[in-house]
Amino acid sequence: MNKREALIVKYAADLKEKCGIDADMELLTKVAIGCGPAIYNADSSTVSSSDESEIARVKTNFLIKKLGLVDGSHLDEGIAKVMEQYGASNRNKYRVVVYYLLTKHFDMASVY
Repeated sequence: MNKREALIVKYAADLKEKCGIDADMELLTKVAIGCGPAIYNADSSTVSSSDESEIARVKTNFLIKKLGLVDGSHLDEGIAKVMEQYGASNRNKYRVVVYYLLTKHFDMASVY
């Protein structure tokens, strides 16, 4: 098992433990690949839900640029819902898991 595969298994376990979700492994793998080398860096592999600039980057770079969604308050509401689902007290919110949950929330798996 290579490093990426090991991380994907860790993300699937995180989804199960913290969100009670059995991951669609094909989609989770595609999301992880889409994140590129960011998943290997301790800082960039996580999302800080308390950092407004980080949330703005998720909205702009992922929801608008990657998924092609139109900007609006529904994007902020979706991010807030996903962060709540993942657990506000959960310090380690993996970027791949957040992106996976957002992709599912906005029903945009077809982008991958």
